[in-house]
Amino acid sequence: MEFHTIKTESGRLVLTPKRWVERTNAIGIFSKSGRYGGGIFAHRDIAFEFGSWLSAEFKFYLIKEFQRLKEDEQRTKSLEWSLQRTLSKINYRIHTDAIKEHIIPDAVTKEQIAYKYAEEADLLNVALFGKTAKQWRDENPDLKGNIRDYATLQQLVVLSNMESINALLIRQELPQGERLVQLNHVAITQMRSLMENKNLKRSPIF
Repeated sequence: MEFHTIKTESGRLVLTPKRWVERTNAIGIFSKSGRYGGGIFAHRDIAFEFGSWLSAEFKFYLIKEFQRLKEDEQRTKSLEWSLQRTLSKINYRIHTDAIKEHIIPDAVTKEQIAYKYAEEADLLNVALFGKTAKQWRDENPDLKGNIRDYATLQQLVVLSNMESINALLIRQELPQGERLVQLNHVAITQMRSLMENKNLKRSPIF
């Protein structure tokens, strides 16, 4: 309301920052007296807007800097995902070693071995994603890769944990059905914990 009064005042308008603050009760800008510590200070949003109005060069710099920060943020997220995917693959090697030692009998063909590995991988897929790799491919024929390539960062963390747990359960010679129940319980518990943790940044869920 006071700004409307200021606009309608007759005569030559001379309005210093100090008078502006006093008349409008502004909280985003203030004037401080003093030879060394004095000056005009404003909230950074106001300062950016004022600088953009004064200088096209400053405005261009501000836009480019914002774009750079967003690109850096995206690269960081991508790196986190890649590191977790790598960790998942390393744990998968531990997982397959356990399968080789305790599930695959002697003198089987390469095709049979490959089938057993795929079967155990799908055990984890069903426990975490609720579907097998084939079911996911049938639902997403236009996408390249596999179901794990489209997992969230949280899902990859849980998957990595599940591979280690499944390797331990295999060495304990638990039947596949019992392992599926236990792994599904692990998946639900850990995903709920990760998703409810407000300190963790959430990645988009596919």
